[in-house]
Amino acid sequence: MKLRGVFAPYFAVAIRFIFLLVIYALLRLGFYGVNASLFPHVDAGKLLVMFAGGVRFDIVALLYFNILYIVMLTVPGPFKSNKIYQKVAKWIFVVTNSIGIALNLIDFAYYPFTLKRTTGTVIDQFSNESNLMKLAFDFCLDYWYLIILLVLVVYGLIKSYKLIQIERTTKYSWKSFLIQLPLFLLTAFLFIGGVRGGWAHSTRPITLSNAGDYVETPEEMNIVLNTPFSILKTLKAVNLKPAHYYSETELEQLYNPIHVPQSDKPFAKKNVVVLILESFAKEHFGELNKDIQGGKYKGYTPFLDSLIRNAYTFTDTYANGRKSIDALPSVITGIPSIGEPFVLSIYSGNETTSLAKLLGKKGYETAFFHGAPNGSMGFSAYMKLAGIQHYFGKNEYNNDADFDGIWGIWDEPFLQFVANKINTFHQPFFASFFSLSSHHPFKVPEKYQGKFPKGPLPVQEPIGYTDNALREFFATASKMPWYKNTVFVICADHATVSYLPEYQTAAGGFQIPIIFYAPGDNLVGKADKLVQQIDIMPTVLNYLHYDEPYFAFGSDAFKPGKDNFVLNNNSGSYNLYYKDYMMSYDGLKVTSFYDLKKDRLMKQDLLKQHPAVLDTMETKMKAFIQQYNNRMIENKLTYKK
Repeated sequence: MKLRGVFAPYFAVAIRFIFLLVIYALLRLGFYGVNASLFPHVDAGKLLVMFAGGVRFDIVALLYFNILYIVMLTVPGPFKSNKIYQKVAKWIFVVTNSIGIALNLIDFAYYPFTLKRTTGTVIDQFSNESNLMKLAFDFCLDYWYLIILLVLVVYGLIKSYKLIQIERTTKYSWKSFLIQLPLFLLTAFLFIGGVRGGWAHSTRPITLSNAGDYVETPEEMNIVLNTPFSILKTLKAVNLKPAHYYSETELEQLYNPIHVPQSDKPFAKKNVVVLILESFAKEHFGELNKDIQGGKYKGYTPFLDSLIRNAYTFTDTYANGRKSIDALPSVITGIPSIGEPFVLSIYSGNETTSLAKLLGKKGYETAFFHGAPNGSMGFSAYMKLAGIQHYFGKNEYNNDADFDGIWGIWDEPFLQFVANKINTFHQPFFASFFSLSSHHPFKVPEKYQGKFPKGPLPVQEPIGYTDNALREFFATASKMPWYKNTVFVICADHATVSYLPEYQTAAGGFQIPIIFYAPGDNLVGKADKLVQQIDIMPTVLNYLHYDEPYFAFGSDAFKPGKDNFVLNNNSGSYNLYYKDYMMSYDGLKVTSFYDLKKDRLMKQDLLKQHPAVLDTMETKMKAFIQQYNNRMIENKLTYKK
C-alpha cells in the first residue's frame, strides 16, 4: 500500500497502531491459553469482556512505547519524506515494539510462578545479580519456543511495515505545514487522552486497578492487563495514602500490632533456626494433603513428612506474597508486602523491629545463610536492616566445586556448612537459612540424577533433592550440643506452579507449609487454624516467653481461638481469610467472597448473599489497612514507650 500526500504519515501511524493492537490481542490470547488452568472460572463470554477491556491498557502501553515514532512521523516538516529519516523511524518502531512483544512473552512462562504480571520492581529485584547473562541464557534454553515465537512475530512486524510505503513528495509548502500543524496538535491531544484513559477533568490516569472493571476476581485482572503496561505503571514508587476508618481507640480494640507479654514465665533462651525453602508449596507435601486423591497422595517430601509427625503445624497456612523478596520481611520482620515488595518500597528505610533485633537484645548471636553470590536478591542489604550480625553466602562458603552453575551452592553441601558454622556460635543464637536448589531451571546434582520422583511439575524433582538435603542437615545437627535447645521453624518463601486443582485457585496459590519443631520439647500436634508468614515472629517470641512489648503485624499462632485473620496481596487487591472464609477487597469494596471449607475449588461466589461474617471481615480489613498505611507513612513500625 502506497500512501502519498500531506496526510500519508498520519494514515501510516494509524494503520500500524491498529496492527499493533491486533498483535497485543493475540498475545493476550496466547497468555490466557498457556495459563488457562490458573483461570478455571473464565468462560468465553467473560473472556470477550476482558479482551474488550484490555484494549484500553494496550493503547496506553503502545502509546508510551511508540511516543518517539509517533512524534517523528507526525511533526510538521519537509524532512519526513527523506529516505534516511524514514529508515531511522522504521527501526525505532521495530525495536521498541519488539521489546514490548518480548515482555509480554516473558509472562507466558513467568506468570505461573508469581500469579501476577511482571512489574517495574523486576529491575530492582535483579539489579544485584552477577549472573544475569547466565540466567537469561538458561531461560532462553528452557523456553526456546517463546524465542521462536518472538522471532516470528518480529519478522511479521518488519514485513507488515514494508506493506505501507510513504511516497516522497517533490515539494513541501507553507500550505502543507498549515495542514500538518493542526493534525500534529490533534495527535498530541489524542495521545494525552489515550495515556490517561480519557479527557475529562475528573479522569484519573489509568492504573492496574482499573482492570478490575472487566473481571469478577482479582487474579483475572492479569488477563486484561499486558506486561509493558504493568511495568510502566510501577516504575515509580508507590505512595500509600492515609486511612481514617476508625478512631485510635476503636482501632486499638479492632487490631493492634503492638504485642504485650502475657506470660509470667521467665524468658527461655532457646536457639531459633528458621529454614525458608524456595518454592516449597504446601501442594508438594503428602502429610499436609491427606484429603487429596482419596488419601493416596504421597507428595515429594518424605523426610519433612516424617518430621511433621513429630512437630506442630496447622490446617491452613499461607504465604503473604508470591515472591522470594516478599518472604523475608514477612518471616523475619513480621511485615507483609502490600502491592509491591516492602524492601523495594519508599518505606524500606523505616525503622523496623525483627526477630534478630529483639533476640539480639537478649544476647543472641544472629546469622543468615544463603548459598547464592553475596548481594543476590538484595538479601544481604536487607539483613543489615533486619539487624543480622553475620551473613554467610557463596563468598563465605568459598568452594566453587559445589556451585550449581546458576544460582549458587547446592543445598546439600551448603546445609552442612550451615550446621557446622552454627556449631561455632555461642548459645543462644538465631540463624536463618534460605534454600535455592528448588528454583528454575529445576536441576539436581549429577550424582542424584534419577533418584527423586520427577512428578508432573519440573520443580518436584529438586524439591525431593532439597528434602533429602534437610534430612542430612538434621542428621548432622542432631549430634550437636545445641540441637535439643533449639526451636526450628520451617516454611516456604512462596507457593509456585500448581498441578493439583485444589491449589489452582486464588487461595491455593498462596498455601505453604509452616512447621514448628522443637526436639527438646513436647511440641507436637496440628491445630485447625489459619496461620501466615507474619505470624512466625510473634509465635516464636511468645513461645520463648519474650518479656518486653514489641511490634509485629502478625499474631501468635499458638494462642487459643480462631479470631485471627490472614491476608495476602494479589495484583493490587487483598485476599483476607477469616475462619472458613476468604474475601477479596480492591481497596474500596469487597469484590468476592468464598466459603473455603465447603467450596475449596472456589466455584461459588457468595458475595451477593452477604453473610453476616462478611461485615466482620471487612471491618478487619479496614483496620489492617489503617494500621499498615498510617504506620508506614508515619514510620511507626516499632514499639515506643
